[in-house]
Parts: sequence; structure tokens; C-alpha cells
Amino acid sequence: MAVMVRVLRGLLQDKFFLVLLAGLVAFAVLQPDRIGSFGSLIDWPTIAALAGLLLLTKGLEVSGALHSVGRTLVESMATERAAALFLVAAAALLSTVLTNDVALFVVVPLTLGICRLTGMPATKIVIFEALAVNAGSALTPIGNPQNIFIWQRANVPFAEFIWHQLPLVASLMLVLLVFTAFAFKARPFTILEHEASTLDPKLLTVSLLLYIPFLVATDMHQAGWAAAAVLVMFLVLRPRVVADLDWGLLLVFALMFIDLRLLAGLEYVNHLMLNLGLQKPVNLYWAGIGASQLVSNVPATIALAEFSKDWRVIAYGVNVGGFGLMIGSLANLIALRMTGDRGAWKSFHAYSIPSLIVAAVVGYALLFI
Repeated sequence: MAVMVRVLRGLLQDKFFLVLLAGLVAFAVLQPDRIGSFGSLIDWPTIAALAGLLLLTKGLEVSGALHSVGRTLVESMATERAAALFLVAAAALLSTVLTNDVALFVVVPLTLGICRLTGMPATKIVIFEALAVNAGSALTPIGNPQNIFIWQRANVPFAEFIWHQLPLVASLMLVLLVFTAFAFKARPFTILEHEASTLDPKLLTVSLLLYIPFLVATDMHQAGWAAAAVLVMFLVLRPRVVADLDWGLLLVFALMFIDLRLLAGLEYVNHLMLNLGLQKPVNLYWAGIGASQLVSNVPATIALAEFSKDWRVIAYGVNVGGFGLMIGSLANLIALRMTGDRGAWKSFHAYSIPSLIVAAVVGYALLFI
């Protein structure tokens, strides 16, 4: 009961959740005959995968391991700028092979631990990590959900996909690292005195051992069973992990799937798509960016693929579209929720919107100039 009260209190203070809830109510009023099918609009395998990853990273956090790793990293770094550059680069690199959301589940808890040790601005660093995984994950066919979809649909070799994306990703990462260097000061760390974290070896071992089997099972389309197994394991071993989970994030994602898919299915939205002249590559590129700002880049990719087979332009457009508004990429939402800072979305847009402008210009130049 206490967990439910905590989750409900947090959701009532979450403006993004309230907007999504208002959207759901509006659709229910406008399309009452579809209320019974709302549940089918949720991508349950994605929700299950997200739940399992949240549980595993929460297990690592509760075990005290991230505190120990963070202290080790802090002692090896000279300045805040060096730490920020390392974390941003690590997030981008991990996202190329683990997907953008998994990379965040690894890096963000570690970052929060380091920030608790040093007093560094946690929200600011996590925002840059969100930008980094959006840029880094664009490189490979397995870096994010939209790339997986494009790669499978286009049926192109793995290496060819990377070669096409490399100029965009290299340019974006160069800009981002320079931006990071200017955004963080080259001042030495000051390790704050906190109560020492006690390491829970059993919880750490279980959390680590479950990671690979969970990812393998999820890749084999068994995310539901895998998440259920992880949940039972933690309920038996350490119920605190389950109690401390951000259950509200799962509800927010469920609402996003319903609202965005109902929006994409509206007749006037489809009519608009038909009148955008998507047979022209330049129109397709800007449509990918714009649609991502409205419905997130994964639904935008799926929608655009129905109107064009030009995977190269779509890949640039929707990956650039991950920047900008928070809704542009689900990874943005994950990162901001993990900060625990309810005002993080305001700071995020101060950095992400300029990033979108730069990325859009870079992508356009690479494709059309």
C-alpha cells in the first residue's frame, strides 16, 4: 500500500503523465467504441523488457556496487570536465551495441552515484548522456528500435548500414563532446563525506548473473517470462528492490503507446502524410524529424516506411528527430525519469533543442549538399 501511495503521489506531480492522461481521456470521449481495444495498443513486450531492466539496474544500485565503482572512477579522474566527457563517451559507445535504453540503464545509475559522492550536477550530466545515446545509437542497426526496424525492412548488410550512418554519428559526437567540454568546468573533484555504502555481494551477484540471460530471453521474444522470473527472484531475495522500482515510468510508457498510436491512426494524420510529398528525399528527411517531435521517432519510422522505401533518408531523419522535444525519443524519457528531478524536462530542452537544430543542419548537409 505504501508503494502504491508513493507512486500515485509522484504521478500526480508529473506534468508529462498528466498530459498523457488528459490525452487518453480525450480519445476515450472522441472514440468511445475503441476503449475496449486500448490495451492492445500497448507494446507489452517493450513494457516487460523495460520492467526487467529497471529491476536489474535497481538491484545493482541497492547492492551498493555502483557506489563503489563511482568512488573508484572519481579517484581516477582529475576534473569534473574529464568525468563528464568520460561518462558521455561511455554512454554513446555502449548505445551502439546495447541499444540506447540499455546503455542508459547502465550509465545513469552510475552517474547518479558519482554525483552523490562529488556534488556534481546530476541532471545536467544525465541530459548530456541522453543526447549521447541518441547520437551513438544511430550508428548501428542494433543501436535503437528504429534502426532495427529500418535494417530489417531494408534488408541491407550490417556493415553497409554502419557505413551510411558513420558520417552523421561522427559529426554529432564531435559536436557533442565539444559542447560537453564547454558545459562542464575543469575544476578538481571534491569528494563529499557520505555514510559509507555497504556492499551486498549476494544481491550484486544475482543482478549481474541475470543480465545476460534476461537480454537473451528478450531477444528471443520472451520478455514477459523473463521479466516475471526476475520479479519473482527479487521478491524472494530482496523485496526492497521491487518496492523501490519506478513503477510510474512503466505506466507513463503504457500511456504513451496508447496515445501515440491513436494519434497516428487518425484519418487527418494519414491524410497529412499523403500530402507531404514524401517521394522527394528532402521532404522525407524533414518529415522524419517533424514526425519524431510529434509521436516519437519509433512510431514515426513505422509510419514513414509505409510511404517510402528510401531507408537512407528515413534513417537520418528519425535519428536526428531523437533530439529536440523530450518525446522525440523514448530514451529521453527514461533518462529524465531516472534523475528523480521533476524539473529536468525544462533543463533538457535548453540543451536538446539547440542540439536538434545542429543535428538537422548536419544531416541535411550530409544528404543533400
